[in-house]
Amino acid sequence: MNKLKKYQGACHCGAVKFEVLAELEKVIECNCSYCSIKRILLSFVNKEDLKIIEGEDQLSSYFFNTKGIDHQFCKNCGVQTFGIGISFPQAGINVSCLEGLDFENLNIVQYNGKDK
Repeated sequence: MNKLKKYQGACHCGAVKFEVLAELEKVIECNCSYCSIKRILLSFVNKEDLKIIEGEDQLSSYFFNTKGIDHQFCKNCGVQTFGIGISFPQAGINVSCLEGLDFENLNIVQYNGKDK
């Protein structure tokens, strides 16, 4: 059974807008140095299920550690909307950027990225 649903998302200032097909059965909270300091909640999707609607020219990139993810954030407000996998075929969506979610009912799973 396909549980993919289309979500709309944006950065804080609205310069970057996107839509994504995602299944939010579980949302990842990673404890790596980057995710934990930014308090990012992630859902991984196939790259082709992410579509930038507006503001691709407003995105900037940040790479660290193994440089396996192109962390993309808005140049204006600094919010990371998603990260594009370089060493794998997925995108990590910052679930906090999605519209209309009931965060109290999300199944948040802890991921130990700190020791990876």
